Amino acid sequence: MNRRTAAPHRGLGETLHRLDAELFRRAVEAHDPLLDRMLPALSRAADLSVLWFAVAAALAAAGRPGWRRGAARGVAAVALASTTANVVVKGQYGRARPPLHTVPVRRRVRRVPVTTSFPSGHSASAVAFAAAVGREAPELALPLGLVAAAVASSRVWTGAHYPGDVLVGAAIGGLAAAAVRRPSG
Repeated sequence: MNRRTAAPHRGLGETLHRLDAELFRRAVEAHDPLLDRMLPALSRAADLSVLWFAVAAALAAAGRPGWRRGAARGVAAVALASTTANVVVKGQYGRARPPLHTVPVRRRVRRVPVTTSFPSGHSASAVAFAAAVGREAPELALPLGLVAAAVASSRVWTGAHYPGDVLVGAAIGGLAAAAVRRPSG
């Protein structure tokens, strides 16, 4: 590849990185006492997909066939999305985490991730679960989608990820939800 064909890609990557950094800076400078309390707690609840497994257990216990199938499909989608984001894709990129020292202490992520920043595994799992459950139980699509969006937003708010990491993680989650087959029963 010659320099003429390589330059536009490098320029685009640099432009996207600058945009991502600017959006992150704006999020860091935003102030909202309610979000400062809620989003860090929500982010912690979603660590290791504990939030999604708890919701899946509640759905399975509810006794409604669509909800039970949704729980199974959601857990399968989380497994696929999490593996894809955290093992396959993160292994290919070495993007450093955002500068945590710039985030107000009261809302910083408490468990500082040791993996690279790109993509967001939390966002991948959140969208995967919400979208997969929504395919089986459409009445749950909106409330779970809102929670998933809040989890994804929490990753930027707490300083764990750049917005681009979250967007790509969400896309991985959506693809995982679409890929998981409907459970029998």
